[in-house]
Amino acid sequence: MPAPADPEPLIVPRAEHSISRSNISPNALRVLYRLRDAGHAACLVGGGVRDLLLGHEPKDFDVATDATPEEVRQVFRNCRLIGRRFRLAHVFFGPEIIEVATFRGTAIPAGRDGTDDDVLRTENGMILRDNVYGSIAEDALRRDFTVNALYYNIADFSVLDYAGGLADLKAGRLRLIGDDIEARYREDPVRMLRAVRFACKLGFMIDGPCEEPLADLAALLAEVPAARLFEEVLKLFHAGYGLHAFEKLRHYGLFAQLFPATDACLACEEQAFPMVFVSRGLDNTDRRVLDGKSVVPPFLFAVLLWEPVRLRYQALLAGGTPWADAIALASQEVASAQQRHVAIPKRFGMPMREIWSLQPRLERRQGRRPMALLGHPRFRAAYDFLLLRAEAGEVDPELAEWWTRFQDANAGDRAKMTTGGKKRRPRRRKPKKATTDGAGGASGGGEHVAGMHGRAAGDDGDG
Repeated sequence: MPAPADPEPLIVPRAEHSISRSNISPNALRVLYRLRDAGHAACLVGGGVRDLLLGHEPKDFDVATDATPEEVRQVFRNCRLIGRRFRLAHVFFGPEIIEVATFRGTAIPAGRDGTDDDVLRTENGMILRDNVYGSIAEDALRRDFTVNALYYNIADFSVLDYAGGLADLKAGRLRLIGDDIEARYREDPVRMLRAVRFACKLGFMIDGPCEEPLADLAALLAEVPAARLFEEVLKLFHAGYGLHAFEKLRHYGLFAQLFPATDACLACEEQAFPMVFVSRGLDNTDRRVLDGKSVVPPFLFAVLLWEPVRLRYQALLAGGTPWADAIALASQEVASAQQRHVAIPKRFGMPMREIWSLQPRLERRQGRRPMALLGHPRFRAAYDFLLLRAEAGEVDPELAEWWTRFQDANAGDRAKMTTGGKKRRPRRRKPKKATTDGAGGASGGGEHVAGMHGRAAGDDGDG
């Protein structure tokens, strides 16, 4: 039986669309032109085309071509092939990377059973590896949402639409390509998170048939590698719409798959502290992103996981565990359990736990402790975290106000703040032992001090 013919695209000529090459990365244009000049089809595809048509500034530019990854590498010396699940070519231009993908096929070629090195699926239908190539029409139908299956053809500067993406773009509708929606989610469960992300980012509504199975299929996220979900969480919460994404994820039952311990705490919230705290933390992150300020993963994950840490810490205190041991143990337990769901790299996990460990120390304001905390590399993040806790009503706002004043105070005022306004009693010095020769006694003392430093230096060197 002959294979079905490729569908004909809707072709929008240059004069009838709003995409201008002046808004496309010069490096992406270089890749497109060089592939075209080498005899290959080359198109800008995906979010870059979608955002340009919406009048937004694209975050990145991806290229699709009929050239295989190996052929792309022959065209570009500054190219590296990556990936096993999907074989891709990365073309490097300094800090900018242009990702080049070969058109994907929709069917397994004759003679392949889907279990070789080119195609691999799980029993549930999830695609683990897929390096079967095809035509541009097949590639379009393999993409997730119609608004992401639009192509800007460098050959004639037209826009190609194989799946009705332009109509959905105009209607503000997010729709999966294909009729079997459940199968599309099973192929890649991350598409459920992408549905939420694009709906929040673009302000689109999720099409009814695409929205209905989300809650029932949420558990499929357990099959996705935890390291991949870390990247998806950052995309959801570090793009300026984190609070909106959080609310949608909870609505569809997806947040519970990513952060089960936190979701359990939110389900039985006490005096609204957990919900208010997480909401304020995400809102604060959103405002920083929109203001062009930096945001870092350790603070985000510290916010998202704090409630299970706090409850475990309080339980350990109630059981008689010293506070320093309690916060360390609670942090370790919660962070370790979370790794099974969203894997937090060590370079972010350690600062996250430091933010938590400083919270009990911030409550101790007497003596030399406050000055020591000011010099801690994670003090500023821990202080900002304390401000959020105070805003949520979890701790007394006076504690946060005290630390705000302490940072701005001069040395004299800081001394008063850490002693309750009382002057410290000077330490009594032990009287020197009498010697028959004062000079000799002084000399002897000097030799004793020098000897101590000498041994210390020697110990360091031997160690």
